Amino acid sequence: MRHVILDTETTGLSAAAGHRIIEVAAIEVDNRTVTSNIFQVYVNPQRTVDHGAYEVHGLSDEFLEDKPTFDLVVEDLLTFIKGSIIVMHNASFDVGFLNMELDKLGLGVLGDYCEEIIDSLALARRLHPGRRNSLDALCERYAVDRSSRTLHGALIDTQLLAEVYLAMTRGQDSLLQEGVNKRQASSFNASNNPHSNVLVLQASGEELDRHSKYLQALEEKESVKPAWLRRSD
Repeated sequence: MRHVILDTETTGLSAAAGHRIIEVAAIEVDNRTVTSNIFQVYVNPQRTVDHGAYEVHGLSDEFLEDKPTFDLVVEDLLTFIKGSIIVMHNASFDVGFLNMELDKLGLGVLGDYCEEIIDSLALARRLHPGRRNSLDALCERYAVDRSSRTLHGALIDTQLLAEVYLAMTRGQDSLLQEGVNKRQASSFNASNNPHSNVLVLQASGEELDRHSKYLQALEEKESVKPAWLRRSD
């Protein structure tokens, strides 16, 4: 079964607040083997990048200004993911942004184009309850080398997540069976979920893990600790 490991980078934390996607990356896993089939694109968001977000991923307004807008890359993205099982870490974050971008273009929701969406964070929480389950923490737990990762980036994060996900599901008969077994607990089938396009509104512990520098910057700037910073993983 073909799986696609996918990640995004954005101008900020909330699609509802008008933030946009600035990078999408996806890599193919076919029969538990990471292939050389890769999709990666930077996107002009037609708005500025929050300073805190820039501190996380290093993608500046100047770098993005000559990049294509989302409407010019969406067809290639949808072709790449078509019919696959998509794996994302803290899927509600990425699904929320992708659904927002698709909705702007009248293209439905992400779940219309894939077989299933699996949240590797939900799976990790089932396997390791009460422990930190950020991508960094899981890389350390499963001895995945992340030495080349100095900033968050969609492509490097998909490569790391692919290794982590294969390690977490080792011993399964297949990735497909794992996805079926955990469909309700750790996946979002957006085509069957009428509320999937507002998943991004729900802050999670992983948002803190993925954007800790961003949240720290917000706290220093506003002198107010974000509410979800007080939520445990």
